[in-house]
Amino acid sequence: MAGAARRSDGRIAQERMLEEAMAAIAEDGLAALTMSALAERLGTSGGHILYYFGSKDRLLLEALRWSEARLTGERAGLLSRRVTAPRKLALFTEMYLPSGPRDPRWMLWIELWARTASNAALRAAQEEIDLGWQQDLEALLARGVDQGRFAPMDVPARASELLALLDGLSTRVALGQRGADRPTAVAQAASAAARLIEHT
Repeated sequence: MAGAARRSDGRIAQERMLEEAMAAIAEDGLAALTMSALAERLGTSGGHILYYFGSKDRLLLEALRWSEARLTGERAGLLSRRVTAPRKLALFTEMYLPSGPRDPRWMLWIELWARTASNAALRAAQEEIDLGWQQDLEALLARGVDQGRFAPMDVPARASELLALLDGLSTRVALGQRGADRPTAVAQAASAAARLIEHT
């Protein structure tokens, strides 16, 4: 690919590989993403990609980390905004949910969940990413309690329950299941959050 970003030594930058992997997943689905197909998109060889990532599992994991890193920054910005805690919670849930069917970030999550049982490194990475979401949601809820916008609660338990529910809604949307779309998921998440987290 003539427009591919290259390092001074002629190697395609890792970030470009991850960006192109996410684009390929969005266009053709995860099943179609192979090292050779990605190499063709980038105008390089499958061996060159393996040099950087070692395996498809590692490529998928790094693509997910790259995607999640951007959301980590967005969450930090959200937590610092001067809006009410209930509004922050609504924005947090919307940020968590997929954009629609075959959302590449969520297709990666689904694929990696299936592989974590037999891959300790993947499992550890998944837990690390999950912990970031959990901690940020706990901080949001705790601040809402301190401000008197939410009723007192077991903050870690409520955060875990809400994230588990969001995972279920997100999976249905990403897989394009019947009756599952982003607007419906956003409404369902808001309804569930209102039941789990009492406003004052």
